[in-house]
Amino acid sequence: MGALPRHAAGAMLRFPMAQDHDHDHAHDHSHHDHDHDHDHGHHHHAEPGTVSAVATEETPVRHRIDVTVAPERVDREFERAYRDLGKRARIKGFRPGKVPRGVLERMYGPSLAEELEDTLVRQTLSEAIEQTHLEPVTEPSVDATSPKPGEAFRYTVRLEVRPAIELPDLEGLPARKPAVRVDEGDIDSELERIRLRNAPVVEEPEGTTAAQGHVLSIDFVGRIDDKPFEGGSGRGVEFEVGAGQFIEGFEEQLVGARAHEDRQVSVRFPDDYANRDLAGKQAVFDVHVGELKRRQLPALDDEFAKDLGDFESLASLRERIRTDLLDLRENFARVALRRSLLDALLERTRFEVPAGLVERQLERQLRQAAERLEGAPEDAARAQLGRWQEEWRPAAERDVRGMLLMDAIASARALEPAPDALSAEIEQMAKTQGVSVARLQEAIGEDVVRRMARSRLREEMALDFLAATAKVEEISDT
Repeated sequence: MGALPRHAAGAMLRFPMAQDHDHDHAHDHSHHDHDHDHDHGHHHHAEPGTVSAVATEETPVRHRIDVTVAPERVDREFERAYRDLGKRARIKGFRPGKVPRGVLERMYGPSLAEELEDTLVRQTLSEAIEQTHLEPVTEPSVDATSPKPGEAFRYTVRLEVRPAIELPDLEGLPARKPAVRVDEGDIDSELERIRLRNAPVVEEPEGTTAAQGHVLSIDFVGRIDDKPFEGGSGRGVEFEVGAGQFIEGFEEQLVGARAHEDRQVSVRFPDDYANRDLAGKQAVFDVHVGELKRRQLPALDDEFAKDLGDFESLASLRERIRTDLLDLRENFARVALRRSLLDALLERTRFEVPAGLVERQLERQLRQAAERLEGAPEDAARAQLGRWQEEWRPAAERDVRGMLLMDAIASARALEPAPDALSAEIEQMAKTQGVSVARLQEAIGEDVVRRMARSRLREEMALDFLAATAKVEEISDT
């Protein structure tokens, strides 16, 4: 019958999946439901000696398992199924429960065999995988044909496993880390940004002409080849001249305009414009300038600092900016250091990556991207996601490589998080999802939550371990 319906393969989900730090796993309830369903069936029917499994390595990360279920077990299932059916079937001329099996076979044989194919796979799949000592990292695919009474039932499982990774020397890897420092100039520019953000906007006197830094309110209609186009018009749109909110050339042509003046602006969309329908096209906009305002910058003094909140003086505001900037740059430097460590490691290791893991990583990123595109026109969003699917694949593969490498290092060095660190990580995960720990565990299963937390912490520990012995070069890039 070809590929099996999803639920039959669900049996497998009891196996610890690699890479269970699916960061947004909370949306994926499938693990939990399948397990439950499967265990239920499994305990009923564990029959030692009736299942044999032979594994063959097709590639270092892909194995085939040929499974044989003994004829006596197949017959017992047929017996049971026909017995149940006999109790339920209502057939003219026979009392309920007294229909001969031959009649049932003629009427229901093919559909019953297909149902049993499902049942037998579900009962025996995890038993078969356990026999081979393989640990699947993605859901296996199953290929089976309907069982026949009196014969052994055979099916094939294909599954992906973790690659065996030969680690290079982990001590003294070359790495680069941006220098972390904050000087007075950095604090001044941040202060200027805060001042701009908090400046009230006041209307300019009649007759003032628009210049850099002015805030304009405009209505506009754009046309390409004399036809209005989607997204090309707006009313009451506010922007600051020179802030680069519009495509290049648009704002510049409004410099010198007065309030309530009409202007025509002609621009060419860049060749790499996100909306492919507009890329490279010439457009003409009829623009009506409404109001012309400017920001009234407050004086930088103690009063300004006090108005912002819990600051006694401008000096204490500057101190806070310094601390925040240092934190930010410290974080950035740590991420950059880790990325360069990972680069060094990836250059020194070669191994095949399970394709299913890359697909899963890519799918997860595309799912998050799709949420960001909500509200965009459907075909444009679909086209964009299609492009990203190709563009992002190499990065997704790199992510998976990184995760597998960190996992291999954690195992090789026996790095295990302490119980309290694990609890803290689980708390943090729940907080990120905006739910309680109990709710998170209920949604995706307690053991899945633990595995995700453990994975993430072991990855951190592996990176810290590498950083501790790395030859770090400090670079001035910030």
